[in-house]
Amino acid sequence: MQTISIQAVTTLTGWSLRTIRRRLADGTLSCVNNEDRIKTMISFDSIKNDIGIPLKSEDIELIMSADTGDANAQNDLALLFLENNKPQSAIYWLELAAKQGFADAMQLLGKCYLKGNGVDKDNNIAMMWVAKAASLGHPIALAQMKSIRLLSDDEIENRVD
Repeated sequence: MQTISIQAVTTLTGWSLRTIRRRLADGTLSCVNNEDRIKTMISFDSIKNDIGIPLKSEDIELIMSADTGDANAQNDLALLFLENNKPQSAIYWLELAAKQGFADAMQLLGKCYLKGNGVDKDNNIAMMWVAKAASLGHPIALAQMKSIRLLSDDEIENRVD
């Protein structure tokens, strides 16, 4: 039986923790007791009809991998949410991957903060994530940082003149 964490259920369904707890209490959701895991796990079958995006069979494995902490899968799942106009759900997965040092997620997270996509627009946080990705050699982030440095140099020269 495939199981998924409560946190993953919130991003997949858009339900609040309160709604999930209520559905667990009334039996609408199946809680799986797994002695190997400390956190509460939900049967994936009990939520699959409530997921807010269309899924292919390979996407289910992607979700399972992302939920176990695979940064690459977390990034790919975030892309799936972004493609389906669910940026707030994407942010959760991007943050998990970025905190593990995954440069692609850092760059995408920076882009989301720059555009205010799924988060409040914040140029400083955007710059922080892009700079972190660039420091890891991410090619797009490196190009973005180069553009920012050139723009800053031009602005300084215009102010001095």
